[in-house]
Amino acid sequence: MKKIIGGALLMAVSSTAFAVAPGGANCGWGNLLFQGSKGIPSHVVAVTTNGTSGNNTFGITSGTNGCDASGKLSYGGRDMVQVSAIMDEFSEDVARGHGEALDTVAVMIGIEQEDHAAFSKVMHENFASIFPSENVTAQDAMLSVNEIMKSNSQLAKYAA
Repeated sequence: MKKIIGGALLMAVSSTAFAVAPGGANCGWGNLLFQGSKGIPSHVVAVTTNGTSGNNTFGITSGTNGCDASGKLSYGGRDMVQVSAIMDEFSEDVARGHGEALDTVAVMIGIEQEDHAAFSKVMHENFASIFPSENVTAQDAMLSVNEIMKSNSQLAKYAA
């Protein structure tokens, strides 16, 4: 069990390494050279060109090469950690007010270490709101967690 939680935690932390289009969708010489091309090979070669020549980094810092750093980075893929995989453990930990699954979700959300205790306490106090029935989905539980965080002055900064 600890290995599963540890693996999920590792994936959550590593998910911060991924973002869509740093510098913008048109950033770098690779995008210029392969403009209009489709498919995995074209994308791989364009990304490799950008990465090996360093022109992406230069373009982002100088505002050239079609790059723009004013936009917000985003990740359009699936979450690296699926709460549904640890839903039983998460609900038990929320009921207790502590535990590895609760800590994993805190890390996944981006809760700073100094706020973990407050997160655990608030989630415990709101167990009935997060899990109003035994048929709650992971998505519904996480929506409730987000709403609860929005209404808490210490945790509101982590709410989406």
